[in-house]
Amino acid sequence: MSDRAGRLPLCLFAIALIGLFVTIPNVARSAEDDSYTKDEILEKATGFFGETTEGLAKAIEHVFEDQGRPNGYITGAEFSGAIGVGLRYGKGTLNRKSGETRTVHWQGPSVGFDLGGNASKVFVLVYHLTDSDQIYQRFPGVEGTFYFVAGGGVNYQKSGDIVLAPIRTGVGLRAGANVGYLHYTRKGSWNPF
Repeated sequence: MSDRAGRLPLCLFAIALIGLFVTIPNVARSAEDDSYTKDEILEKATGFFGETTEGLAKAIEHVFEDQGRPNGYITGAEFSGAIGVGLRYGKGTLNRKSGETRTVHWQGPSVGFDLGGNASKVFVLVYHLTDSDQIYQRFPGVEGTFYFVAGGGVNYQKSGDIVLAPIRTGVGLRAGANVGYLHYTRKGSWNPF
C-alpha cells in the first residue's frame, strides 16, 4: 500500500510534465496562426500600393529580419510638413489576422533638421499587439526622410512591447531627419499633442 502511495506523486509529476510539452507547441502554433507571413504581407502591400517595387520588397524583408512576423498591419494615408518643427496627420485601418478591423487616426509633432512637405500612402507592420485597443496611444520614433517628387522609407516606433514599422511611399519635396511621436487615436484631431 505504501508503495502505491509513493508512486502517486511521481505519476502526477510525469502527467504534468507531459501536459507541459504538449501545450507549448499549441501556444506557438496559435501565435503563428495570429501572425502574417512575409508572402502574405508582400501580397497585402502590393494590393495597397498597386505594385511591387524592389524597394518595397527590400523594406518588408528588412523589417521581417529585424522583427519577425507581424500580428497586424495598418493601411492608410497621411500628409506632413516641416520647417525645423513638423506636423503629421493621417488616417487608416488596422487589420488583424482574425478579420477584425479598426479605424485609426494619427497626428504628431516632430523637431529636427527637416524641411518640406509630402503626402504618402502608409503601410504599417504591427508587432506584439495583444488587444486592438492597445494601438490607441503615443509611439515615439526617429525618422530620416528624403522625398524629391517621389520617394519612400521605413522607420520604427515603439511603446512598451508594441513595435510599429511604417513603410511610406509618396510625393513631395522634403529632406531631413527628426524625432517626435505619433499619437494614434479613435477620432481625428488637428491638435498634434
